[in-house]
Amino acid sequence: MSSGERVRAAAVKLFAAKGFHGTGIRDLASEAELSSASLYHYMGTKEDLLVEIMTTALRRLLDAAGKATAGAVDPVARLRSLVALHVLAHAARPAETRVVDNEVDALSDAARTRVVALRDEYESLWAQAISDGVAAGVFQTAHPAVTRLALLEMCSGVARWHSPLGPLPLEDLATHYAELALGALGHPVAVAVPDLRQCLEVVAQVWDMPVQPGF
Repeated sequence: MSSGERVRAAAVKLFAAKGFHGTGIRDLASEAELSSASLYHYMGTKEDLLVEIMTTALRRLLDAAGKATAGAVDPVARLRSLVALHVLAHAARPAETRVVDNEVDALSDAARTRVVALRDEYESLWAQAISDGVAAGVFQTAHPAVTRLALLEMCSGVARWHSPLGPLPLEDLATHYAELALGALGHPVAVAVPDLRQCLEVVAQVWDMPVQPGF
């Protein structure tokens, strides 16, 4: 691992555990096994590092979501793929996704605008699937925006507690979450295994990981 990669890995670990404001330059330098003076050569400012982590993670989510839902017209199929993908990504990269989910308010106005624009682009895929499902009569919700936020929050929580050593295999976990999401929208349809395998393969491809249960 190069020095730059060590700095990024240190930042992901510490920002996730201690928060952006709770992580000092000395903390980053110590975790990356570098001097405080040399640290800036690899990261610019601390906010630059945070922005890179957040934008990279969000672009990966967008890329994965695009691949997982490509060609899917059915809003039920799109939503269950988005839910499964989100759960798998948060289980695979819990620290990175916790940083994205928790540290937006730590950004300056200009940086926050960039990050929120990417987040909104990703969430618009969820909003469109829900809207299309309501229009087609396969989803029922009086408050689509609130439902979308509730489902995203539910799925993102996986990053806080999931362990590959837990009793529920990751594919079963993603299946269950998709069933919960569809049930919340009045359409309790089970997720087909081939859909989940595709989502798992997409996550592995986008995050450059081997495909295996529990990652």
